[in-house]
Amino acid sequence: MQLGFVSAIVPDLSFDEVFSYAAEIGYDCVEVMCWPPGRADRRYAGITHIDVTTLDAAALDRIRATVATTGVSISGLGYYPNPLTPDLAESKAASAHIIEVIKAAKALNLEVVSSFVGRDWTLSVEANWPRFLEVWKPIIAFAEENGIKIAIENCAMLFTKDEWPGGKNLASSPAIWRRMFADIPSPAFGLNYDPSHLVWMQMDYVKPLRDFADRIFRVHLKDARVDRQKLDEVGILAHPLEYHSPKLPGLGDVNWGHFLSVLGDSGYNGPACVEVEDKAYEADLESRKRALRQSHNYLRQFIAK
Repeated sequence: MQLGFVSAIVPDLSFDEVFSYAAEIGYDCVEVMCWPPGRADRRYAGITHIDVTTLDAAALDRIRATVATTGVSISGLGYYPNPLTPDLAESKAASAHIIEVIKAAKALNLEVVSSFVGRDWTLSVEANWPRFLEVWKPIIAFAEENGIKIAIENCAMLFTKDEWPGGKNLASSPAIWRRMFADIPSPAFGLNYDPSHLVWMQMDYVKPLRDFADRIFRVHLKDARVDRQKLDEVGILAHPLEYHSPKLPGLGDVNWGHFLSVLGDSGYNGPACVEVEDKAYEADLESRKRALRQSHNYLRQFIAK
C-alpha cells in the first residue's frame, strides 16, 4: 500500500505546496481535490488544487513536473458533490463536472476518480433509485470508455439538520452497495472505502473488506469516536454529530492494525489516504499540518515506506 492524504484539509496551500509538504513529511501520494473554483457550501468542499476547467497542456506539464520533483504521486482525483440533489440545475452542473474530472484523470494517466453518488435527502432509497440510475449510468459508461474507475465514498452525508432525514449520499451500507453494483455492473464502478462511517452507524467495518474486495478501488483513513454516554442519552435517531466525532487515525474506535491487516489480506495494495476532519486540529493551518504529520507517524507502523 501507499500512504497518502486527501488535499481538502489544506485549502490554504497551492498544488505545489501540498506536494512539497507531503514529501517533507514522507507521504507517498495525495488525493487531489478538483472542485469547480468558487465558494464552498460545506466544510471540506470547494477545494480546488487542480482546476480541471483550465487544464491545458502547460498545466499538465506543471503538474507532472511537481510530481516528478517531489517524488509524491497523485493517488486519484476527488470531487464530492450531490449529483442527485432535487435542485436540477445543481445536479446537472455536478454531473457535468464529474465528467470533466474523469477527462482530467485520463489526461494525467491516473486510474481513479472519487466522488459521492448523492441523494435527495427528503426521499427514501427506493424513491431515489430511478434518478440514481438515470444520472449514474451514463457517467459510469463514460468512465469505463476512458479507462477510469469511479470510487464512491461510503459516507451517508447525514450529520446535520439540512441533511436530515435521509442524508445526501445513497452509498452508505453494504445492502445499497450490492444493489448499486447489480444495477450498474460495470467494472469501473466501486468504492472509496472509509471505515469511520460504519463505526458511528454501529456496523462491522472489517467484514466489507472481504465482501467487496473486488470493488474497493481506494481507501480513506479516518477514525471516529462514539461517545457512549451521549449515545445512551440521545439515541441513534439523533443527529449523528450529537454522539460521535471524526478523529485522526489512532484517536478513535477503529483498530487500525486489524483493519489494515485484513485490507492487505483481501488483496488491496493501492493508496490509503488520510482524511483529516478532526475539529481538535483545525484551529489554523499549522494545526492541520500537524494533523497530517501525526497521522503519518502513527500509520507508518502499519504501512511501511
